[in-house]
Parts: sequence; C-alpha cells; structure tokens
Amino acid sequence: MPRSTILIIDDEPNILTTVRRALEIEGFAVEVAGGGALGLAKLAEREIDLVLLDVMMPGEGGLDVLPRIRAGYPDAMVVMMSGNATVETAVQATKLGAHDFIEKPASGDKLLLTVQNALEFGRLSRENAGLRARAQAEHSIVGKSATMKAIYDKVAKTAPTSGRVLITGENGTGKELVARALHDQSRRAKGAFIKVNCAAIPSELIESELFGHEKGSFTGATKDRRGKFEQADGGTLFLDEIGDMNPSAQAKVLRALQEGELERVGGTETIKVDVRVIAATNKDLAAEISAGRFREDLYYRLAVVPIEMPPLRARKDDVPALISHFLAMACARDDRRVKRVAPGAVTLMMQHDWPGNVRELKNVVERMVILTGDNDAIGEVDVRDALPRVQPVKGNYEAGTPFKDLVAAAEREIILAALDAHDHHVSNTAKDLQLERSHLYKKMRVLGIDHRAGTEEPE
Repeated sequence: MPRSTILIIDDEPNILTTVRRALEIEGFAVEVAGGGALGLAKLAEREIDLVLLDVMMPGEGGLDVLPRIRAGYPDAMVVMMSGNATVETAVQATKLGAHDFIEKPASGDKLLLTVQNALEFGRLSRENAGLRARAQAEHSIVGKSATMKAIYDKVAKTAPTSGRVLITGENGTGKELVARALHDQSRRAKGAFIKVNCAAIPSELIESELFGHEKGSFTGATKDRRGKFEQADGGTLFLDEIGDMNPSAQAKVLRALQEGELERVGGTETIKVDVRVIAATNKDLAAEISAGRFREDLYYRLAVVPIEMPPLRARKDDVPALISHFLAMACARDDRRVKRVAPGAVTLMMQHDWPGNVRELKNVVERMVILTGDNDAIGEVDVRDALPRVQPVKGNYEAGTPFKDLVAAAEREIILAALDAHDHHVSNTAKDLQLERSHLYKKMRVLGIDHRAGTEEPE
C-alpha cells in the first residue's frame, strides 16, 4: 500500500523539523514548506494527501492560504495548527474548509491521531465520490442518434410535471434508465425511487407487495408490512413489466391512481399516498387489451405520456458510444486501465443485430474486458469469441441424417444462441422465442441442454 504524503506549511523551523521527524517515524512521506507561497508550489509539484497548515505566518497567513488550497486541490485534507488558538479562529477555519484544528505544540499521540483521522476521512470521501460517480454512470442513458435525442427531449419536458409515463420496448432497451431519468429530473428527486418487477412476483403475492398487508391476513403474514406504494410516498413508483400484472391487482392499482388511496391486504384503514407512477412493458398492450388480459381504463391512466424505447438494431450509430461507456465502467469496476477497442472490432460489433439490445452489448463488453486480461486492446478475434455462437442460425445438412435429427440439431443451436443473447435468463429467452417457460425447459431437457445453463435471476 503506498505511503500517504503529508505537507507541513509553517514558518517555524523547529516545528517543521519536529513534526516531520514524528511523522516519518510512523512511515509517512513528508514535505515541508516555510510559508504559504512555498507550500502552494509544493502542492503543484506532487500529489499531497494531507496539509498541516499554520495559522499565523508572515505575509499570507494560513487562513489566506486555505481557500486557495481548497479551490486548487480539493482532494487534499487540511488540518490547521496554531500556538494561539481561539474558538473564533477554529470556527473560521472550519467554514473555509479545514477538516480539523490542533494546538501547537501537539503531543505525538494527539498529532498522530489527528493525522490518521483526517487521512481516513479523505479516503472515505474519495471512495464515496467514486461510488456515486459509478452509480450515476450505471444509470445514465447513452446515445446521440436522432431517436435518442427525441427521447431526451420528451424526458426533459415530462420529468418536471406530474404526468404518468408508460415506457414500452423490447427487453434490454433501457426502459428502467428512462424511468430513473424521469425521477431524477423531477420535483420528487429527493424522494424514493421504488421499483417493482411485476413479472418476477407470483400473482398471489403481487397485491401484498404493492399495497402491503396486515398481520394475520394470510398464512405467513406474521407482522404488518408497508407495500411499495407506501414506501414510494412522496417519490416515484416504477412498475416494470406491468403487462404481466393479474386483473385483480390491476383493479387495485387503478383505484390507487384514481383516488390516491389504498387499503392493505386484510386491512380496513384507507391510506392516502402521493406517488408518481411510471410503468414499463415489453408487451403489446393493445393486443393484451383485445385479448381481455389488460384493463383499457388502466392503460389510459398510465399512458398519459407514452415513450417507446427503440431496439439497438434500430440505432446502431449509438453502438460506438455505448461500447466506450460500458468499457470505461467495466474497467473502473475491476480497477483496470481502460482498454482500447480496435476499429475493426467496433465494425464487427456494429454489424451484430443485438437481439438482447443494450443489455446484451453491456454483457459482451464486460466479457471481453475480463477475458482479454492484461491486454491493452480488444481486437476482432476477441469480438468473435465473445459474440453468440450462432449468428444467424443455419441448418447443416448431412446426407443420410433423418430429418427429425436435423431439426433437433437446429433447435438446439437456436436455443443455445438465444440463451447466450439473454445472458442465460430463461424467462427472457422464452419470451423472445415466444414459448412458454415450461415448454422451453422441456425442450432443453429433450435436446440435452443442461438446465443449469439458464438462470432465473430477477432483472
């Protein structure tokens, strides 16, 4: 682990010598400066983790130098030192950005404890800033195509309002990112953003999940529980895969939207909620309404502002920007130097149809970052290795092979390719192939595809 570097700025030579010696004994790298101007020059020369800054110095005092340090070197922690400390001086130093204040001469134990606390606080602050930046990157929408610019414009106009939004599009197109952008740019941004994946919750539990329940209302209800509507009060509730919600829950959601109130399962008390609902689905709700599986009145309540997310194959101009974005994220997450992607590799990725959309592209980029190890560049060979094995699927005819065996072989390749494209999520694969999940599992068993090749992790 590299040593922390500490800069001492003080006009008293004996203080510089004494403090420097005490810190070097503890293993710190120490720089010294006899005044403010010299100290600022040292900061410009090398990275400093902590500055011990004297308050009273000829010319520019510590309180004059402190704002310049905070403005030019915000990551450096500053501890003020003074032989004539007053409460007013300490308060002023804190307001100007000092982390702590110690009296001179400080005992060895006091000095060491103050230095260690300041360095740890600085480390945690940098770590938190990195985590916030990474989280922001994870939730950012990337793309400059005309289609995406139109979506940005609609989000910007809709977010500050109270209008409900229905986001449609294939799996993996970024519907949740749009929902988060709507929340983050709204007046509710300081409130909670609560997500419910309606497809991942059994139909008999969805009402409890949304509206909560009272103790004893059903087997297993051992205590009162607040539902997602209550948790999102004052914020945003994102109902993902709304097209999979059962009719009974749809009716209750409709009432919550109309009246702004609900009752917990097994309860009689009416609870008022102030929630903005954003919904998303990969289904054709018009067809679901015609088939009697989705309420038309709920659809019109939800779709005040409809936003359709395009599949990645319809905005391939955004692929290079997405590659760069996911590459930077993957390298930062694993603390790797950002890799270079060869132009030929980018061209190959732009030729792919991306049936799993942006999610598939993200997974492929992460896979290449991992599998290329310490290599600085990602090339065409790496792209060919990382992309799905079958693209497109073609039948292989062998003379003398029964037709049913040829069909079975083709089906096996199709299912393996689809599983790969959907990151081995069986439910999403079944939806994409327009098969019942149970039927897909049966096919996998018949064709000798290990069921462990698929997962049922909720999205």
